[in-house]
Amino acid sequence: MQLRTDGPTTWPDQLTGRLVLVLSDDLHADPDAARTALAEVTGAAEEGTADGSLLFPRLGIAVLPVEATDTDAVTAMIADRRIVAAEPERVHHVRGALSEEYLRGFADAAAFLHGQAVDPPVEEAAGPVAEDTDELTWGLQVTNAATVAESGAGITVAILDTGLDLEHPDFAGRDVLAESFVEGETAQDGNGHGTHCAGTSCGALLPGTGRRYGVAHEARILAGKVLSDAGSGTDAEILAGMAWAIENGAHVISMSLGADVDEVSTVYETVGRRALAAGVLVIAAAGNNADRASGDPGFVGIPANSPSIMAVAAVDNALDIAPFSARSSGVEGGQVDVAGPGVDVYSSWPMPERYTTISGTSMATPHVAGIAALWAQRSGARGEALWGALVRGASRLPLPSDDVGAGLVQAPPVV
Repeated sequence: MQLRTDGPTTWPDQLTGRLVLVLSDDLHADPDAARTALAEVTGAAEEGTADGSLLFPRLGIAVLPVEATDTDAVTAMIADRRIVAAEPERVHHVRGALSEEYLRGFADAAAFLHGQAVDPPVEEAAGPVAEDTDELTWGLQVTNAATVAESGAGITVAILDTGLDLEHPDFAGRDVLAESFVEGETAQDGNGHGTHCAGTSCGALLPGTGRRYGVAHEARILAGKVLSDAGSGTDAEILAGMAWAIENGAHVISMSLGADVDEVSTVYETVGRRALAAGVLVIAAAGNNADRASGDPGFVGIPANSPSIMAVAAVDNALDIAPFSARSSGVEGGQVDVAGPGVDVYSSWPMPERYTTISGTSMATPHVAGIAALWAQRSGARGEALWGALVRGASRLPLPSDDVGAGLVQAPPVV
């Protein structure tokens, strides 16, 4: 294992100048031993210490400023396997908020380019499989989320994002625990992305006005703010949210965020694996870096490309791949695992707007998270078993598995 120790002045913009250390399974199981080992690297190994070092015992992960780190000691611990890996800390961004206007422009551009390239035979275009009605969004219709008795009751879903509008009337009376891991910002959502994702996964059965848009309407909600109101956050903020979610009983963690990096992060793969072992399924957005109109299918980025984190692609209401949705990458574990509704998705938004319609793999991910809660309630499945239930229950699509994995996520069958 090679230690990456680029000085802070040479790190690209998407890096912070800190190191993320993955501790061995033995140290993960013994927090006191982890603190002792890290004392060899820096004199401040406790979470929240003055030098900015962070230790997440629940995850077996530490984040250290490069200038406060003895890199020779880190290298020695890598050699004796007390440290599994050391990676630069990255900045991640929301995976959604593509507007209807953007998508219309994308479709117009694709049609123009196709017309310039070929003279296709005239044929009737496939129509939508479903459209929003006065009662239900198209996403709830095609996933059959509104046809089952399960409601997510007894299941805890963590949405790690830009927070939640804690005064939104559709969440009044719900079991919500909110926490911010972004310095200087409360858990109140000043962006909108987090409120939209929380609404899709766990929105009300009967919203105060308009159609139903939420899947697991009786699930307990953990709203962790790991991305700022500007829509970005660091590994440390995301990892802090993941540790908090696990400590507070999450069965499903939904992360509509990521970095467009085409390599697997040992940090997130280790956290995903340890989460599965603890009975927690982590679900993440595949990414919006495709430009399919110009022939670029993109690639699944971090953290969704971790083998132990479920990667979600986006389809539209004709059940075609979304033009922005990333395709499976060539790295180990970089495949798309399942697809969800991700184009023109209507859901909650901070007041006073209350609702809006946006697109992205961010919007597909909470559909899968909410449906995971339904499966968890139905079957009692947790961790890897819950993953298997979602994949086996998906509806196959006439699209490459590199684009949609096992297919379109489905609620448990009506019995």
